[in-house]
Amino acid sequence: MATSPKFSDPEVLARIAGLTLRARQVVEGTISGLHRSPFHGFNVEFAEYREYSPGDDLRRLDWRVLGRTDRFYVKQYEEESNLRATLVLDCSASMRYGSRSLNKFEYAAVAAASLAALLVEQQDPVGLALFDRQTSEILPPAATQAQLARIIGLLEQARPDRETDLGAVLQTLSEQIKKRGMTIVLSDLLTDLDKFYDGLRRLQYRGHEVLVMHVLDPDELELPFNDLIMFRDIEGSEELLAEPWAFRKAYQQAMQDFLAEVRGACGDRGIDYLPLRTDQPLADVLSHYLHARERLKHVIQRGRG
Repeated sequence: MATSPKFSDPEVLARIAGLTLRARQVVEGTISGLHRSPFHGFNVEFAEYREYSPGDDLRRLDWRVLGRTDRFYVKQYEEESNLRATLVLDCSASMRYGSRSLNKFEYAAVAAASLAALLVEQQDPVGLALFDRQTSEILPPAATQAQLARIIGLLEQARPDRETDLGAVLQTLSEQIKKRGMTIVLSDLLTDLDKFYDGLRRLQYRGHEVLVMHVLDPDELELPFNDLIMFRDIEGSEELLAEPWAFRKAYQQAMQDFLAEVRGACGDRGIDYLPLRTDQPLADVLSHYLHARERLKHVIQRGRG
């Protein structure tokens, strides 16, 4: 897997290298993420070319394209069962907050880069959308090492700023992502939740499987401050001088209610919800989650059998 000095954590990559990320639902007419077409040997419809990656079936190489371009391309067909994933990463100002070695954006970016590396390694197309109030960058899915380098480059150039409007962004993406696949949202979800749920509903209506990774700093969950402190709205200009100990319990309860609401809303919609704390080892969290998905996949397959 490719590495980057800033966002590719070798420990994370090593822990997830032998795992896979599979879609649970049927997308584009077949079970995705399995890489073997059930229609092999039949007359299937040509879809597009993509760059050759080590491990690709050499019988798919197009020698005429090689002769014209001096580059290796393979043919893909509509029935091929690749998982197409789009990483949707929050670049709003609230993601700058951090009390540990990585702030929320950096932690989410490491997660995004690690998942992108995993998907490219299993030869699945992956794309990236960066957003605050609107999408600032959209990179269509591809399954090459060059694509992984582009994703990491965009992550390293991103500067979290401005306010969040995740709901509107998801609505827009549901129109722009033409082929059904998996949409992975990485955000602190400090946004209008009703609009966010509307965006999720729209993606699902379009046939996408959705995974929500909820990234928060432990300070936001626990409010551990003991001194008189000035709270500033990181996405606005409001300030409040307060004594945290006076309302810590009420604040912590409100945060737990917030997490329970989002978890419940995702669960009701059949959406995977994964909370991420920036003080947790990301390698452990991603490895545990991917193992859990694999176990569930086998349970579902046995049930269908």
